[in-house]
Amino acid sequence: MSDPDAALSAGPERSVPEEAPTAKRSSKGRSAAVIICVVLAALLTTPAAIAYWGQRTLNDATRYVNTVGPLVNSPEVQDAIATKVTDTIQKEVDVEALLNQVFSGVITDRPRLQRLVGPLAAAINSFIDRQVREFLASDQFADLWIAANTRAQQSLQRILKGDQSGAVQLQGDQVVLDLSDVIDQVKQRLVDRGLTILQNVPIPNVDKQIVLMEAPQLKQIRTIYAFANPLAQWLIVLVAALYLAALVLARRRPRMTVIIGALLAANALLLALALSVGRQLFIDALAGTTFGPASRVFYDQLLSYLDRGRQVFFWLGLSLVVIGWFAGSNRYGTAVRGGVTGGLEGIGGALADSPVGGAGRWVAANVRWLRVVVALLGVVVLLWGNNISLSRLFWSLALVVGLLAVLQVLVGAGRTPVASGPVAPPGAVPGTAK
Repeated sequence: MSDPDAALSAGPERSVPEEAPTAKRSSKGRSAAVIICVVLAALLTTPAAIAYWGQRTLNDATRYVNTVGPLVNSPEVQDAIATKVTDTIQKEVDVEALLNQVFSGVITDRPRLQRLVGPLAAAINSFIDRQVREFLASDQFADLWIAANTRAQQSLQRILKGDQSGAVQLQGDQVVLDLSDVIDQVKQRLVDRGLTILQNVPIPNVDKQIVLMEAPQLKQIRTIYAFANPLAQWLIVLVAALYLAALVLARRRPRMTVIIGALLAANALLLALALSVGRQLFIDALAGTTFGPASRVFYDQLLSYLDRGRQVFFWLGLSLVVIGWFAGSNRYGTAVRGGVTGGLEGIGGALADSPVGGAGRWVAANVRWLRVVVALLGVVVLLWGNNISLSRLFWSLALVVGLLAVLQVLVGAGRTPVASGPVAPPGAVPGTAK
């Protein structure tokens, strides 16, 4: 018969080899999951930002109009449109030839009047140019610009889906903007001011268009759009979920916070490089065209929302690096954290005997999930209204830091000091009276 005590003592020794491999496999699986989440999130951050910008700016008529609307006041854009409209009208109306025709009989009788035809034609052409530019600076054109860009956004959607109708059209390998409404209103404005020779002048449709870009790869762009558009809205959410999963699964979360921050900052720099390269390609594509001088300001304005997002990514990344360092177990981070925490709790300790002490005791018991709530509140403030900006980021960070400081003060107020009784003299027996 075996000894029960020996059996009991041998039990734990036999169980250790069975549990250790399981724990080791679990640890490896967790580490692998963290690595996969971080790598996928890092690779998808820049594509997700671009896709989200495209989905929100190009698909949303209101956002698109709000983005390009300020271009109506751009001198470069006004000059490009004015040049196109003026050249189109002057091309179809040879003012000097018309003057020669109108005054042909008079000139025959008085040949010296021929010398006046050139200056008169120049004056009329100058009048046309001045009226065009006055119209482009008017509120009437501002309203027309908003309406035209609303149609342009709808037309752009049709182009990406294969439809050829609309204010923005694809002709061969060129994407063009139709200026028919602008030219018609300018003609009517000139006629109303006495230049009736323009009233019945037909202008070919080809002369009413500005080439916005060359698009030899439009078929590929359409294919990418058809595939990516349904995913664009949720890709940024997936990236955020991957970063969050990596942070939750990580065993050393402060270090993972630093890694995530560094990856966000690196992606912001990569996005800046992509925007810079795309800007130069866009400018080169329009070089030599009527819209060429305005291409730079048009590109910058169209991608302004994406550029603001890039700045937020960069500064958010740097902020997370600082937060991870502050929360880490490194010597300097621990010293700074201890000093700040001790100072805030010292302030709270002075309020322990006040009504704040009661609230502090509840906060001290629930401080962990309250910190999570504060962090989520900061995220809500950052994303509220779907208009991310640097100022919004700094306000959300200030709110989070301020609330965390208040929580730490309340934690200090809620910690009840241990009451210390009188110290017995040496040699005295406890429980006996003198």
